[in-house]
Order: sequence, then structure tokens, then C-alpha cells
Amino acid sequence: MYKLRELERKDLEQINKWRNDPELIELLGAPYRFINLEVDTKWYENYMGNRNSAIRCAIIQEGSDDILGLVSLVSINYMNQSAEFHIMIGDKENQGKGIGTFAVNAMLDHAFNNMNLRRIELSVLDSNERAKALYKKCGFVYEGTKREAKYKKGKFEDLLYYSILRDEYRKISGGGEAKITYPVIR
Repeated sequence: MYKLRELERKDLEQINKWRNDPELIELLGAPYRFINLEVDTKWYENYMGNRNSAIRCAIIQEGSDDILGLVSLVSINYMNQSAEFHIMIGDKENQGKGIGTFAVNAMLDHAFNNMNLRRIELSVLDSNERAKALYKKCGFVYEGTKREAKYKKGKFEDLLYYSILRDEYRKISGGGEAKITYPVIR
């Protein structure tokens, strides 16, 4: 069983390792860059200073605090009740085990049932078949293509856009709630 908890400073070393893995970054919309730990520390500090517009959670296995992946809602817009969704399952041995399905559903449950959001959207590289299958499985609806939008490995690639609305999610979710934990602030 997996659960989400808010990202913590102690997770940065592992996240930095993932963000420097060319094979992993090849699957994501971001360009591959060499990123040192200081850059990721500043990224984390920026997140902590702007928690009203983003939620970043570590995906962990119950009984362990080791991070398996990162799932986020960013660009949260309370007026439009919307946000962008991002996910990264870091190590290859953790991919294809249902961790992504859990994390997508847990974050959607949180977005729609705790944050009162109505729309979650995402973009995915056309070549990322595993991610596209995951998003469709979780109820995301294809909205369109931004042609040749990302430059990856020497060529331009299409970027596909998906979204899910609260009512659509509630129809397919069966009302189950995912377990999310937050750090105690003292």
C-alpha cells in the first residue's frame, strides 16, 4: 500500500538524482539539464514559499519513508478552480507497479474532494505511451495536440493535452479516498 506525504527537504537528494537521469527526463516535457543539489534546494525553498499555488507530495510505501516518486498540482487557480498535474516515478524498478495509478487517483481525490477544484489538466509527450495509458485509465480526456512543441533528443515532438473534471472523476472513482499525510507544523 502506498501513501502521499508533503515533500520534505530530506527528499531532495533523491529527486536531484532523478532529475539528472537522462532516460527518465526523456519521458517528461522538461529538457534535460545538469541540475546540482543547490538548484533543487532553491526549487524546494521556492515551493515552500508559494504553497498556496502548488502542492508537491512524495509517494512512499506505508511503513517506509523512502520516496518512490513525486506527484504535484501546480499553477493552482482558485478562481477558475483548476490546476496542472505532474508526476514522476523515479527509479525504473518502481515503474509499472501501480504506484502511478495510486498517485494519480490520490491527488485527484485531494484536488476534487479537499481543495474544491473542478478541473485538473496535464500535458504529455506523444511518445510516452505508458503515461498516456495511465492518464486514460484514470479518466483523463484527450483535449488536443500542440504540434512539435518540445525538442527532445535532436527532434521536435508533439505535446498532448488531457484534462479531467470533478464530475467525471466522481463518476469513475467509486467514492474511495486515498490516504494523504501532511507534516505536523510546530
